Amino acid sequence: MSMNLLGEPPATELPEDTAARAALDEGTDAADVARAHPTYSLAWAMLAEHALAEGRDLEGYAYARVGYHRGLDSLRRSGWRGHGPVPWEHVPNRGFLRALAALAKAAGSIGEADEAERCSTFLAESSATAAEELGLAG
Repeated sequence: MSMNLLGEPPATELPEDTAARAALDEGTDAADVARAHPTYSLAWAMLAEHALAEGRDLEGYAYARVGYHRGLDSLRRSGWRGHGPVPWEHVPNRGFLRALAALAKAAGSIGEADEAERCSTFLAESSATAAEELGLAG
């Protein structure tokens, strides 16, 4: 992976899991998509967001953490080296970014202030657009 003149690595763009995306688009429940496609961060992010919206913070935290870690695995397989842009504009990246935002929110709701801050910062550094879209902009 080459570096740009500013010293920042190029943006990482995750591949789309077309089967998992099609299942969600067809109305398959996110839990069933996660069972069938456990590496698909978007399904985990959706489960986390739903749990958090219902006040189930521990479940939301657990779902978000799975989506976050699955996303990190995908990022690494795509050449990401621990930093650099993960653009919101590339739709397949949104599962990871949504899971990261949900993890920040869930961590805050269970009193993990350090983790909430770390995840919020990571989100903003990965994609300012995602931080704005997901309500975590500074």
